[in-house]
Amino acid sequence: MPAAIDNLLGTYLKDRRAKLDPAAFGFSLTRRRTPGLRREEVAQRANVSATWYTWLEQGRGGAASADVLDRIARAMMLTEVEREHLFLLGLGRPPEVRYQAADGVTPRLQRVLDSLEFSPAYVKTSTWDVVAWNRAASSVLHDYGALAPEQRNILRLMFCTPRVREAQTDWHGVARFAVAAFRADVARAGAAQKVKALVDELCRLSPEFEAIWSENDVRSTYGEVAKTLRHPLAGLITLEYSAFAVDGRAELDLVIYNPATPADRERIGLLIRSAGNGAGS
Repeated sequence: MPAAIDNLLGTYLKDRRAKLDPAAFGFSLTRRRTPGLRREEVAQRANVSATWYTWLEQGRGGAASADVLDRIARAMMLTEVEREHLFLLGLGRPPEVRYQAADGVTPRLQRVLDSLEFSPAYVKTSTWDVVAWNRAASSVLHDYGALAPEQRNILRLMFCTPRVREAQTDWHGVARFAVAAFRADVARAGAAQKVKALVDELCRLSPEFEAIWSENDVRSTYGEVAKTLRHPLAGLITLEYSAFAVDGRAELDLVIYNPATPADRERIGLLIRSAGNGAGS
């Protein structure tokens, strides 16, 4: 059968290899007849036999282990999406979850946030740290820019900041949803050890958090619901909540609160104009 059908893994590896720049990997550009890295160069970087790697591309090297596929992914500097595709082709399953701390957002994503003039929006990590937001979020939800980065955690704010608690018209319902969704996100990201200190701290500081956490409920972050906030200056503001995964950044979610009515939009506009603060990232 044609290689493209019979040996999908080999075809994918050859395609990725051909698109790599040898100079970027420290290899000489002289005496090269074809673009990309040579097989032996990929094998060298992955610490595998050049013969075995050649057989793998040719579809006669036998099944590769997860460890070998991971080394090949690192050798080729594959993105997370490309790495997942490599595992699906080679093993028929995605790779084991590995937690990656977020290092902020791209300028393009920040511009997306800033374009949502009257919709409070922020980007959070899988451990529920807010890493970017817009002016509307600062005005309506919380002034994240006034907090130290380690304090910009949604659960920490929910259970330890009286103003955030008082803004919820159904604090207990929101808190239970938040803890259940947080637990699911952390497990999905493989970040249980990463958040252990936070969970232990919140259990010490808040008996309510400890009780909810002990219920072991899980919920999905994604969906579309409406919620009403009680703002100290603007009164009640009804918002439509939506959450989206950030493409290519498995550790990030985009959360948007759209004003439910023109009156809610006007209240948000008044808050933004009166606050006069800038966006943060």
